[in-house]
Amino acid sequence: MDGNLRNFLYQLLFSLPATLLAISVHESAHALVSYLCGDTQVKADGRISLNPFHHLDLVGTLCLIFFHFGWAKPVVVNTSGYKHKRLDFLLVALAGPVSNFLLAALSAFFECLVYYRMTPGIPKAILFQLLMCLTVIDIGLGVFNLIPIPPLDGSNALLCLLPRSAAGKISRYRRYSPLLLVILLIVLSYAGGDFLAAANAFLYNRLIGLFSGLFSTGALPAAV
Repeated sequence: MDGNLRNFLYQLLFSLPATLLAISVHESAHALVSYLCGDTQVKADGRISLNPFHHLDLVGTLCLIFFHFGWAKPVVVNTSGYKHKRLDFLLVALAGPVSNFLLAALSAFFECLVYYRMTPGIPKAILFQLLMCLTVIDIGLGVFNLIPIPPLDGSNALLCLLPRSAAGKISRYRRYSPLLLVILLIVLSYAGGDFLAAANAFLYNRLIGLFSGLFSTGALPAAV
């Protein structure tokens, strides 16, 4: 088997399940917080679920697998039941990225635990690689979605924080969000990808450094 094909299949083997879990947690968090704020529609739509097939966006999933940043199918919320609309919508917007950062921290902890405490062998290598992918992809999903460009979560959070007049003016341009997303991907591919990768690597290294100190003074292998 060709070496490039072998590397591709090896990457896919670990990236795919990690991506599906990261997406499911992200979108379920949006839906769950919206439900807790008074939105019953998200439950009826089946979005409070860890079933990845309820949340997948094909292009966003492929971007997550291969570039470690991407998105899922947005949760459509009904704000009519919210008691504090701006605050509740802000919490819903931030729930996805926050859930990914929490999952990244949890997977980084177990990544360190496996590396320092598990007996060497194939099971350890497989579990370590899977946890590394989960940590990296969750960080990437969380960071990417905080970018304040529609339809990403950062834009929804920003609208809640801005004065109503400014938020209303910006909302007029949300119909151009697919075009804005394409432009963002092009910019990241040709100009901003290194910055985003550096941000992801910074957070990954901080998490690993934090939890490595609990088990050893040694260093884990760098993420790829």
